[in-house]
Amino acid sequence: MFFAQLTNELAKLFGKKRTYIGFGTFVLMQITVMVFFRHSHARENLEKMLGDNGYLASEYMSALTVAIIMLIPQVMLLMPLYVALVGGDLVAKEAEDGTLRMILSRPISRVRLLTVKWIGGIIFSAVLVAVLGTIALLAARTLFPWKGMFVFGQDPSGASSMFSVFSPGQGSELYAVSILFMVMNAVTLLSVAFMFSSFNMKPAAATILALSYLFMNMVMQHIPFFEDYQKWFVTYHFESWFLIFQQPTPWSQLLQSQITLFAISATAFLIGVIGFQIRDIKS
Repeated sequence: MFFAQLTNELAKLFGKKRTYIGFGTFVLMQITVMVFFRHSHARENLEKMLGDNGYLASEYMSALTVAIIMLIPQVMLLMPLYVALVGGDLVAKEAEDGTLRMILSRPISRVRLLTVKWIGGIIFSAVLVAVLGTIALLAARTLFPWKGMFVFGQDPSGASSMFSVFSPGQGSELYAVSILFMVMNAVTLLSVAFMFSSFNMKPAAATILALSYLFMNMVMQHIPFFEDYQKWFVTYHFESWFLIFQQPTPWSQLLQSQITLFAISATAFLIGVIGFQIRDIKS
């Protein structure tokens, strides 16, 4: 029965039009970025950066390189928006539509109901991130060849810069692994939105509160006075997926961030369960 309920929950989730807003936006975003690459100086700037570091631009200006460049801002800004939108809907929308009382009139515990909905949200998060990564790679492949990969940027602490180059095979493997870590980011914010959704509030309020939590962490992380407390902010750990491209890979730091995100997700779920257990659905 659990899997039957989960299948029903997924059918409801993917049957809503607003569920697909994120997918459509990602397609539009990739097309826009590709047009920008084609008609701006962005490509020349990347080639110059490679040349200044002693690498042939023709070997590393590839689909993998451009795909990861496109993913960085979307993972931090667009993806959280759409997982929060769905997470805020999971319970609050049922209450708003008046179907929650009908569901709870059946012999099913509240904990089980929330567990099914949470797992459904996790599956949605995984699908959304997988589609984002796939679309980015396919869009980049339309203009760029399948060659080596280079990645540049800063680690989450901002203490050091990153400039790494990989063969096509190694780059493909790391790209796939980075998608898995992005899923944990999506699950964490969905869990926070799900927690707010479990309380007596409108879906929009749950979504806004989850995004406010994200942006508060983002702002405080980048205030110079809080540099010593960066690891306390969830956005610091959201950026940890990028560490997979650092040479050598700091696995201990990466796994520590993933454990922290898992703990935040589990805590948010448990708080949501407690709030939902004591909630008067009839009111």
